[in-house]
Amino acid sequence: MNKDRVEGKVKDVAGRVERQAGEWTDDPKKQVEGAAKQVQGKVQNAWGKAKDAGSKDAPREQKPPQRVPNDPDEEESISSHR
Repeated sequence: MNKDRVEGKVKDVAGRVERQAGEWTDDPKKQVEGAAKQVQGKVQNAWGKAKDAGSKDAPREQKPPQRVPNDPDEEESISSHR
């Protein structure tokens, strides 16, 4: 997770709080400011996700290692127990 994603999420949450406070106090200016801050946060978070996806350092999904029997007879005994 990079800096843009964290800051974007913080702005999104702060905007939600500000918008909700504006609704409770019947303050349309606060509602609009909060909604705008939410949008800024969502855009910044999306930008951070895009940067993470394009990053060479981003972890790639890997399949778990498969168990390979050492002895061919062991494989037969495993499949006969199923």
